[in-house]
Amino acid sequence: MSLKPLAGLALIALGAASLAWPELSYTKDSHDAKLGPLEFTLKQKETIRVPAWVGLAAIAGGTLLVWRRKG
Repeated sequence: MSLKPLAGLALIALGAASLAWPELSYTKDSHDAKLGPLEFTLKQKETIRVPAWVGLAAIAGGTLLVWRRKG
């Protein structure tokens, strides 16, 4: 099996996952402060929204890679 169908299957899976979970959240440390024995850390929750067209485009591109085996 060549690399193109495997890449196509990966694109289809990633596109389906982006349609199922359109938001990705993560936490990052934004500020640290040390005052003697005290330490303060400010954490912010960030959210990335993946548009639906990105997932659909990944599925379409993956389908083309799977179906076009020659080339």
